Amino acid sequence: MTRKLRLPLYAALFLSLALPIGAGAQEQQPQGQQQEQRRPRPEARDAQALPPESVTRHTLQFPGRTLSFTATAGHLTLADPQGAPQAEIGFVAYTRDDADPATRPVTFAVNGGPGASSAYLHLLAVGPWLLPLDGPTISPSAPPALVPNAETWLDFTDLVFIDPPGTGYSRVVGGDPVRERFYSVQGDIDGLAAFVMRWLKEKNRLMSPKFFTGESYGGFRGPLLAQKLQSDQGIGFSGLVLVSPVFDFDWLDQGAGAPWINAAVLPSLAATNLSRNGPVSREALKDAEAYASGEYLVDLMRGLQDKEAVERVSRRVAELSGLSPEVSRRLAGRIDMRAAQRELRRGSSEIVSAYDTNVATADPNPNAQVSRFEDPVLDGMTAPLTSAIIHHLTHTLNYKAEGRYNLLNGSVNGAWRWGGGRNGPENLDELRQALSLDGKMRVLVTHGFTDLVTPYFASQLLLNQLPDLGPQKRVGLTVYEGGHMFYSRQASRQAFKADVQRLFDGALQARAADSKD
Repeated sequence: MTRKLRLPLYAALFLSLALPIGAGAQEQQPQGQQQEQRRPRPEARDAQALPPESVTRHTLQFPGRTLSFTATAGHLTLADPQGAPQAEIGFVAYTRDDADPATRPVTFAVNGGPGASSAYLHLLAVGPWLLPLDGPTISPSAPPALVPNAETWLDFTDLVFIDPPGTGYSRVVGGDPVRERFYSVQGDIDGLAAFVMRWLKEKNRLMSPKFFTGESYGGFRGPLLAQKLQSDQGIGFSGLVLVSPVFDFDWLDQGAGAPWINAAVLPSLAATNLSRNGPVSREALKDAEAYASGEYLVDLMRGLQDKEAVERVSRRVAELSGLSPEVSRRLAGRIDMRAAQRELRRGSSEIVSAYDTNVATADPNPNAQVSRFEDPVLDGMTAPLTSAIIHHLTHTLNYKAEGRYNLLNGSVNGAWRWGGGRNGPENLDELRQALSLDGKMRVLVTHGFTDLVTPYFASQLLLNQLPDLGPQKRVGLTVYEGGHMFYSRQASRQAFKADVQRLFDGALQARAADSKD
């Protein structure tokens, strides 16, 4: 017998936080069929047609280098086999003017949600312009002005930022059955694969080395898309850069009481505590990681009826996390994301962001048992990022769309079809298959230390389960200062770019060696 996924647990990595939060409260989740009946209908899209493609040319000056490039903002229309339009998928592409397209890499970038546009990676991380938001500067009233981005990946790859249907200006045009297909795990991948192939053909880039980067649910898309392109479209990615990804959604189901979920979160809580005294490193977290995957996991498996085990974990978790012994004992050493948000700075009546526990704001209901609040990072940056991307598209790239721009579309998220089965969606099988089939492909997994939404140690424990797929180590995990959007910190963004460039260099060297054989 199978059951449907419990939608609130697997639904958006962003919308799950808009729930009341109490001290250690465990929320009852409705079963999948009940939630299916309450799914919001996707918003009706604006009737205006999307504008034609806009091509502009730009030059940016940086210390020691000049970037001259072409920006193309537009959309591709996907059609069914009979030629009926299905969706208009918006994109922004940046291509260097001084490079040979046959050898110049091209990287396709998507964000997550599902229901998020690509503006996060576009304007906060890898595009040629940057919205400088970090920590205390994140607020709805922060200036949306862009500056040249010295850490842009345009130095070593062309960039194509994709907005899946229902995000940005992209839209479904084929009616409800088509919308249901695009708003699903597999339909989403089918659409992205079709877009990638269409773009490569139309822009004459089939000969180029191809890479992918995706954040959060976008990172979850990466292995699925790589395997789909290999098997169905005749396209191979040379490398994947997965930013704060999810590999298995069962590892995010904090309402399930599964011990491995607490074990995955604990090192990030320890990182939060250590960061009060300076920079954090994997070396400094060695003891926390060893405890989380060892004695802690064993004692959690003993259960709540083993009072000695509960006392041991409560005491040790308090030491590692910086939470008071009373709080840790009340929660039996099982600190979920929502409890951590309120308890880490309860003494100062502040709540912390689940996306970066070093970013906090005043608790709007400090004396209430249960508090409803918006996330200081995700919700705090929504207004300036939305203003920045609309202004950038309209005035810098001369792409003047009339409809609504959806930075985060809750209707897409609420309508998402996760598929049936006893388990949550996962992509490790597709990752194994893609790596096995292509012995040259490389993967870089990146996280922020203080991210509770997709904790880095969950990825570490899951990647540990991959077999050796050849003599070379082709999958790496790197953790940076910061949270889910660690790249908003300049030092982390600089280190991130350097690590990504090394991955590109290695992949391109392997490609060059192949061409000589």
